[in-house]
Amino acid sequence: MAPAFRLSLKAKVSDNMSHLMVDFAQERRMLQALKFLPVPSAPEIDLAESLVADNCVTLVWRMPEEDSKIDHYVLEYRRTNFEGPPRLKEDQPWMVVEGIRQTEYTLTGLKFDMKYMNFRVKACNKAVAGEFSEPVTLETPAFMFRLDASTSHQNLRVDELSVEWDAMGGKVQDIKAREKDGKGRTASPVNSPARGTPSPKRTSSGRGGRDRFTAESYTVLGDTLIDGGEHYWEVHYEPDSKAFGVGVAYRSLGRFEQLGKTAASWCLHINNWLQVSFTAKHANKAKVLDAPVPDCLGVHCDFHQGLLSFYNARTKQLLHTFKAKFTQPLLPAFTVWCGSFQVTTGLQVPSSVRCLQKRGSATSSSNTSLT
Repeated sequence: MAPAFRLSLKAKVSDNMSHLMVDFAQERRMLQALKFLPVPSAPEIDLAESLVADNCVTLVWRMPEEDSKIDHYVLEYRRTNFEGPPRLKEDQPWMVVEGIRQTEYTLTGLKFDMKYMNFRVKACNKAVAGEFSEPVTLETPAFMFRLDASTSHQNLRVDELSVEWDAMGGKVQDIKAREKDGKGRTASPVNSPARGTPSPKRTSSGRGGRDRFTAESYTVLGDTLIDGGEHYWEVHYEPDSKAFGVGVAYRSLGRFEQLGKTAASWCLHINNWLQVSFTAKHANKAKVLDAPVPDCLGVHCDFHQGLLSFYNARTKQLLHTFKAKFTQPLLPAFTVWCGSFQVTTGLQVPSSVRCLQKRGSATSSSNTSLT
């Protein structure tokens, strides 16, 4: 307003020339005609209508009283491992979503690497933003694990959620072991450890300190036990892999035992070496699967129901279901030879998978001969 006042204000002299006066009647009328927008009230989040499903969160809120001047809403959220009211000294920063025009919003494609999420919303008009709503905390149940490098075969290079076959891995380890014992010091530069790939990094063992898998058991386990509930994860493997397997196993699986060849493990196995095959394996029995081989597999484990199901992760087509009575906690298990794969965790059981199970998918012909 300052430029307008400088242009329009006019000085007047009083009749007796005793003082100067300023006439701002025009500006007074302009100011009195202005209508200021009120500060919006804080929204109220409706927990009953909000939903957490399929790695998405739909948040619904309402205004305590109708306000036609609201232009948009701002949503903030952050991950946490604490239920109840948000904590002031939280390590995770608030993530911001601006410009929301409706009184609900869906966050999609989330990875739930923590157990809960905090949410808060504020309303904004053309002039000002109101206060945030009372924060709420929603549970985000999902199965999180990492690959346990201390269990892996020496030919597997493990990096938390990815594995790559390394043909020189075992040889490099043998050379290092001999050098540690004072042997092999005259090894030629061609066989020097400096020319090989570093050994897999070590994490806490999920096998109670047992040695890693060896011989032709090119296997690695997850680091989190499954002893109840429902869990889901996905695995993308390189199509050029000569052999690949995914499933679950007891922690007692022997270090020489191959996935699916004993009663301690269940898996789907893909073989691209010499002859292509796609089979379900358990207790050294195999069932050939009559389905296209997907490049991404979904694994659903219902521990109490004794169901282990495999899906095409992209189409959610059921590939096979094992029915078993699990007598020990399970660990996610993987095997790969001359290839690589990546695991996606922090996923909820998809709604389509739950629906298939409720419709009695266990009666499918793919599940009748191998248990």
